[in-house]
Amino acid sequence: MGFGMASHLLGLGHHVTGFDVYEPSLEKFRALGAKTATSPREAAKDNDFFVCMVANSNQAESVLFDSETGAVKALPQNATIILCSTVPSSYLTSVQASLEKLSRTDILLVDSPVSGGTVRAAQGNLTILASGTSTSLERANSLLSDMSEKLYIIPGGIGAASNVKMINQLLAGIHIAAAAEAMGLAAKAGLNTRQVYDIIVGAAGNSWMFENRVPHMLDNDLTPYSALDIFVKDMGIVTSSARLQGFPLPLSSVAEQLYLSASAQGFGRQDDSGLVRIFTPGTPTLVYDQAKPQPTSDKLTPSVTPLEINKIGFIGLGAMGIGMATSLVKAGFPVCGYDVYVPSIEKFLSQAGDKASAASSPAEAADAAEVLILMVQNAAQADDVLFGSGKVAATLPANAIIILNSTVPPSFAKDLGQRLSALGTGLELMDAPVSGGVVRAAAGNLTIISSGAALALSKASPILTALSGPPSNLFTIPNGAGAASSVKLINQLLAGVHIVAAAEAMAFGAKLGLDTRSLYEIIKNAAGGSWMFENRVPAMLNADWTPNSQLAIFVKDLGIVLDEAKRLGYAAPLSAASHQVYLTGAAKGWAKDADSGVVRVWELMTGVSVAEAAKEVVEMKAEKEVFKPREYEPLPLEETIASLPPSTSTNTLATIKERIANPETPALIILDDDPTGTQTCHDIPVLTVWDIPTLTSELHRSPHGFFILTNSRALPGPEASALIKEITTNILSASQSPTFPAAKPFQIVLRGDSTLRGHFPEEPDAVESILGTSTAWILAPFFYQGGRYTIDDVHYVSEGEQLVPASKTPFAADATFGYKSSNLRDYVREKTQGRFTEEQIVSVSLHDIRIGGHARVRDVLLGVERGSVVVVNAAREEDMHVFALGALLAEQQGGKFLYRTGAAFVSSRLGIEGKEPMSAGELGVDTSRGSKGGLVMAGSYVPKTTAQLKHLRECREGRLRVIELDVGELLDEEAGVEKSIVKKAVEEATEAITAGTDVLVMTSRSLITGHDGLSSLRIGSVVAAAIVSFLQGIEVRPRYIIAKGGITSSDAATKGLRMRRAMILGQAAPGVPIWAAAGDEEEADGMGVRHKGVPYVVFPGNVGGVKTLGELVGRWAAV
Repeated sequence: MGFGMASHLLGLGHHVTGFDVYEPSLEKFRALGAKTATSPREAAKDNDFFVCMVANSNQAESVLFDSETGAVKALPQNATIILCSTVPSSYLTSVQASLEKLSRTDILLVDSPVSGGTVRAAQGNLTILASGTSTSLERANSLLSDMSEKLYIIPGGIGAASNVKMINQLLAGIHIAAAAEAMGLAAKAGLNTRQVYDIIVGAAGNSWMFENRVPHMLDNDLTPYSALDIFVKDMGIVTSSARLQGFPLPLSSVAEQLYLSASAQGFGRQDDSGLVRIFTPGTPTLVYDQAKPQPTSDKLTPSVTPLEINKIGFIGLGAMGIGMATSLVKAGFPVCGYDVYVPSIEKFLSQAGDKASAASSPAEAADAAEVLILMVQNAAQADDVLFGSGKVAATLPANAIIILNSTVPPSFAKDLGQRLSALGTGLELMDAPVSGGVVRAAAGNLTIISSGAALALSKASPILTALSGPPSNLFTIPNGAGAASSVKLINQLLAGVHIVAAAEAMAFGAKLGLDTRSLYEIIKNAAGGSWMFENRVPAMLNADWTPNSQLAIFVKDLGIVLDEAKRLGYAAPLSAASHQVYLTGAAKGWAKDADSGVVRVWELMTGVSVAEAAKEVVEMKAEKEVFKPREYEPLPLEETIASLPPSTSTNTLATIKERIANPETPALIILDDDPTGTQTCHDIPVLTVWDIPTLTSELHRSPHGFFILTNSRALPGPEASALIKEITTNILSASQSPTFPAAKPFQIVLRGDSTLRGHFPEEPDAVESILGTSTAWILAPFFYQGGRYTIDDVHYVSEGEQLVPASKTPFAADATFGYKSSNLRDYVREKTQGRFTEEQIVSVSLHDIRIGGHARVRDVLLGVERGSVVVVNAAREEDMHVFALGALLAEQQGGKFLYRTGAAFVSSRLGIEGKEPMSAGELGVDTSRGSKGGLVMAGSYVPKTTAQLKHLRECREGRLRVIELDVGELLDEEAGVEKSIVKKAVEEATEAITAGTDVLVMTSRSLITGHDGLSSLRIGSVVAAAIVSFLQGIEVRPRYIIAKGGITSSDAATKGLRMRRAMILGQAAPGVPIWAAAGDEEEADGMGVRHKGVPYVVFPGNVGGVKTLGELVGRWAAV
């Protein structure tokens, strides 16, 4: 680290003289153009600052005070010593005494231990703690700032900073040892240690050291990034300081003995992660041997949706259980909850919503439940609920799924699965313990580890997803029930040890006179941090023992750990020591208090109080500024367009075509949140599946670009984000396929609604979570064919002869995606809740585009601050062509952009020229008398669709069979109602189509919305499901199929017609694309695309004039 620190200071222009006892280091430093010395004394001569970065206090003593080579005697008057080594605070006191003895009280001393490793040292990004007199700190501030990313000034004078560093090292040392103990046990239990690591880093058992050191264990990499003997020294400092204070440190003492043992076995100069070898002495590489590559397998497709599950029984509405049950209700599942504590049931009913109900017994919760969730405290309670007084196993219907979310012994979970199977009623157990705490439970963001039969997992998948959120939080472990509990056991080992370690550290900090609140703020972001430290210490600081997680849980869970370790013949000393501390707390009557209350064991033993040592935080309250979007009035369409600057660009599209012909130009992959984004394109494929082999094939087949229909606008936000992450991950994997000579470059466009509806910023955030932060997000909703213009950053929708600000249109009142801003700058701030400042939102104006051209666009894009948003103005198609070319140029010069756009940008960036709407003849549609009838299906509720349907019925009266599906009846939960309605509609439509009559199937026009955006989406899903069922029942081949509305057209294509890949042929009317199924692939069940060759028209709900639909049906009618 010292070499990196000195090199960084040299690079900043400081005059640095270096010394080290190791000559190769001096040679390396001289190669940088630096000056070196032959001794500390020579290095100190004539230098006002002397930085000491040696291994321990003995070396520091020699460097400073050796009679022949010591630096102090050579230091000039009023010099400053900055001691960066990790040493006992008592040594700092002795340094001050030695300076006084030598009559060098003019020398200032700064106690300044550092943390961060060699890489951050070389970057000047260390974390530095500093204490001393105000004069010494002021003098050293500039130099310390140059070496640090984070500089903490610790009050309390010399030694205070070293005491904070000592507490950090106490935690870091215990956490490395705990990581070694946990991974050794995982390997001994036969688990895939690499998978265990991947799970723990997202769970409550994680720590900075676990995440940093375990990869070395998995790779058997003993390169000494941090030598094990450093912790022999540092834990020695901890325990010796504690002995001086008469303070008990049970976990630190155990950890020190482990490091001493490893050093005695010859591991001292190797990496400290090598400590893991003493836990598996017979097979020292066992953790490495058990680190299997993670298989890349396709996820099971959920076999049910929330709408297909009539009842979930949920038993155990405790601190986490109530949040989990509420999350399920919010996701659309009907949940019947039970708890022995009646107030918990009442709280659940009051906060969950309409689909929450209560049971008076476990059996009532289980009655007729397709899925039963158990979130009870322990195995005994689970057994009693199922087979004892609860009588749940006997009550559940045949083939029900039982999801056990509690932490239980692996052997119990395995035995339970066998007992349920032996009943012969088809009951399946999902062993699915959870981790993440109360807040994440309520947010539906838990880490869940699951194991069980594949079919049960398929049915449970949407439920587990609703509880866990993104796919990265949900893990599947092979080998059936019990396997997941084995992994959870490892997490609980770590979590339990980390809580006790946090208590031990904070109590010792209080004993040393440190401000424990400041200590917490420093360590939670340092190498001593852990998930449990950050989550539990606030309760210790506030003496808040509210039992969000009871201490008794870790008495139980660490007992399970120790039992399993004993069964395997495995030593778990840190688990055993921690268990004793929890038992002490339980014996004092604290079992039902918060587990963080274990810190009171030290208060009991020593009289110190972490809460009393925490200084009060003075909060400065300020009035929260209420965001108010700017208001705009409608503008005259023709007059406004005529007033804009004239365009000076020509032949831009041809230049784009030349650029994209270059194989190095990234493929454009458009993630379309509903099928209508294809409305400006032709002769380009669209996929409705996104597995890695399909994506790899399409990147070869369509190297310039293609669409992927995600239909994410029809999903709730968390599900949409999870889907985008999954697709982006698969695209990244496909682009790196060995079938390409080098990784295939690609660019993602998130095609959204030109009227600003959709999941923003959730979807861009999801992409960046996989691909990293972009230079900027590009927001370009312009869509000429739909009459969507962006002028002076304000987005308008043309209605007749006016340009209406988007926020004043019915689209802005959307029940799910409503907004109040027409100015796109305001829209960004509104939707991101102020995440972006005004300065981070940049405009590409019409003046930039029309006067400056593509070169000016390029310069604007290359000049933005990383992490900005760029708003694109456009009022004609050529504007978007110019912008697309400028963006291409900026990308070729290093810009990395993520696009959220309307349809127009896509065709511009792909160099696709517009073409006239296609006629029935061009499509091969038979319009002769006697041909079959056409089929129009409408689910969209936007006012424009309603007006178009009204005109269609009027202009085709007598020549159009109208079948109306009553949405109120479709939503009726009475069994069989929906099927009866759909069956009748299929029979009526089949008769008419066969007779050559065109058919309109439409939902009733009275808009029914839910109480919030999520429930409105669910209603839309019911309607779409009915239309899909209808289309699946149509066996007669229609002349054409028109699907009106985004959700309708997506589900009709993918589920009703079974399309996996289609070609966009062109447009039936401006902004109205026509698809044709492409490829001869069959589904796994042997069934291919239905009605292949029939033109499929994707008619957006918000596109066209009142007469557009009627005119299209008239042109394609039989004559």
